Parts: sequence; C-alpha cells; structure tokens
Amino acid sequence: METPRPPVAAALREAMDAAGVGVRELARRVHCDHAYVSRVLHARQQPSVDFLRMVDAELGTDLAPAPPQHEGRGDGGGVRAETEHLHATIAHLVELDGRYGGGPIAETAVHVWRAAQSRLDATAVDGPDGRAYLAAVAELAELAGWLLFDADRADEARRATLEAHMLARHARDTSMQRFALTNLSMQDLEVGRAGESLRIADELLEELHLPPRVALLARIRRGRALAGAGDEARALADLGRARADLGDSITTSDPAWTWWVDDNEVAGHQAEALLVLGDADGALERLQQCVRTVGTQRGEAFYRVQLVRAFAGARAWRECEEALLEVPPLLAQVASGRIRRRLRDALRQIRRDREAPGWVRDIAADVGGDLGIVTGHHYRSPGATS
Repeated sequence: METPRPPVAAALREAMDAAGVGVRELARRVHCDHAYVSRVLHARQQPSVDFLRMVDAELGTDLAPAPPQHEGRGDGGGVRAETEHLHATIAHLVELDGRYGGGPIAETAVHVWRAAQSRLDATAVDGPDGRAYLAAVAELAELAGWLLFDADRADEARRATLEAHMLARHARDTSMQRFALTNLSMQDLEVGRAGESLRIADELLEELHLPPRVALLARIRRGRALAGAGDEARALADLGRARADLGDSITTSDPAWTWWVDDNEVAGHQAEALLVLGDADGALERLQQCVRTVGTQRGEAFYRVQLVRAFAGARAWRECEEALLEVPPLLAQVASGRIRRRLRDALRQIRRDREAPGWVRDIAADVGGDLGIVTGHHYRSPGATS
C-alpha cells in the first residue's frame, strides 16, 4: 500500500496533472534540477519557499505559505514578514538572472542586501525569528556576490561573498556558509587563483557529515582547481567521480540551494577543465550536451560562447562559424560581463591563430564589432573589400 503523500506533494502532483506538465518540463520552467522536483513529489525533499513561489507563478497554484501580516517591526511577526519579503525578492532576482544575466540586476541585489543589512541593528537576532532574518540577509549577500561575479566585477563579488559567509556564521546557517565557500572557490578559479580555490575545496571535503550533494559540488570545484593547476589526471578523476556519483548523491539532507547541481552542470565543468587542459575535442561533446539541455537563457549564452572557444581550439572552422553566428541574438538578451569577457577571449584566440581562415577571422571581427567587443585590428582576407 502506497504511503499517502504530504499535502504539498499531493497538491503539486494534482496541479501538474491538471496543467499537463511533467517533471522535466516543470523543472525547466522554474529553473531547477528535475531530480529536485521528483524528490518533492515523492516527499523526499522539503521544498523551499522560493521553489514553491516559482511553481505558483508558473501553474497558478497557491502552494507557497503567505507571508504573515503584522504591523510594525518591534514584534516577532514583523521580523517574520520582513524575512518572507526578502525570500520573495531572492526568488525574483534568481528568475531574472536566469533570463537576463547578472549585469542588469547586480546593483539592485546589492542595494536590497545593504538595505536589509542596515536594519540588523533594529532586529532581535538572538531569537529564532531574528536568526531567520539574518540568514535571509546572508542569502541576499550570497546572491549579490554571484550576480556581481556574473557581471565580471570580481573584487566586489569576493567581498560580498565573504560577507555572506560571515553573516551565515552569525545566523548559525551552516548550509549557507558552505554555499558561500563553494562560490569563493569558483571566483578564485576565475581570476587565476587555482591554489586558493583548491584549498577551499579541500577544506570543505574535510568536513564531517557533509551532505552528499555539497560534497559533490566541492569535488567539482576541486577538479576544476586541479585542472587550473595543470594536474590533468587528478582533475579528470575528481570530475569523473562527481558525475558518476550524481544520482547517488540525492538525499533528504541536501540543502535547498543544491537544486541546480545536475548532470548538465557537471558536464559543463568537465568541458571547462578539458578546455583549460588543451583538449578542445574532448570538451565539444559535453558542451553540445549542455547547449541542448540547459534550462536558462543565460546558461545557453554561456555554453554557446564556450562552443566557439572549443571549435576554435579544435580548428573546426565551419562549426566555429555557425557557433559564432548563434551568439549575438543571445547576448542581445543576456547582459553578462563574464560571458562577454569569455567571448572576447575566444575572438582573440581566433584572430591570433595563424591557421584560422580569413573568412573566420572576418566573422569573428564582425561579431565583436556588432557587440562592441574590441579584439584588435579588423582582419580582411586577401581580395576582400572593406
């Protein structure tokens, strides 16, 4: 006899059936891992308020708890209302990031975070309600750090993430502390600090009772850091193990923020490591998978730019041309400084490759010009008109 599902799981299944929406389709719409949706449906995962709010927006349901209506800020009810408001803001910013990238919303996130943090002096952070508010401020700081990172504002991103870690410690939110550390490891790698990135990943993996999904993410970070340090064998071993362990890492102890760690995420990091290690051919299959299955517009823009880089590295020039022409329409929608910088690096890679045909260099120069990305002198093949 089947165990009755909790009310939220049953209501979610009923709403999905009524809308004709399957697990993967709902996951795509709300920008999360389909395994997370499946765990919620089978009562193996307590859904986050942010997830339920996104489901409500997509399916017209009323699953997310309504924020309590209280006057003033002197009582616990007022603090709870503020906390609910911050969680709703976080969910909205996450959705905007998936659609448009971190560039246009980073400043908004920083403003909301700083405004919320400025109220901490008037909030009783010693009690459960106060700690919940402080934890929400920590999550806002973490999100601001990610958005600044995507906007390619590395120093500001690091400061915000360090503050998120500190706030999470004060809130006794171990889960958010770990999230901040994984982000710091990623940020260090992006600016060439592979050793520091590796130290953070190793520190995480040494923790006792680390939830399997968090351990998997830390292993991904370590694999990427090892690739950045040129340790090919250990890097590929770590990333291969992370991908092999993906299915078995799903447990009820997973933090809500790990919803986005899926096969596509691991494949993308494998491709990144292979590109760093000089194996463009090996990266191509994984990147093509990522482009096919990624669930956000920003993610597609990122992986298509990486495809340009991989095709150029493999000297597959016709495919490189096709990939280049796919990029401008996406970057007309997605404002990500990090993606634009990576595209600039890929265009320079093409321009400097003496084996690149003139027509590919021309297309690369035209794409860079259309997007306002300076890569150097415009190249014209012999006989071409200006």
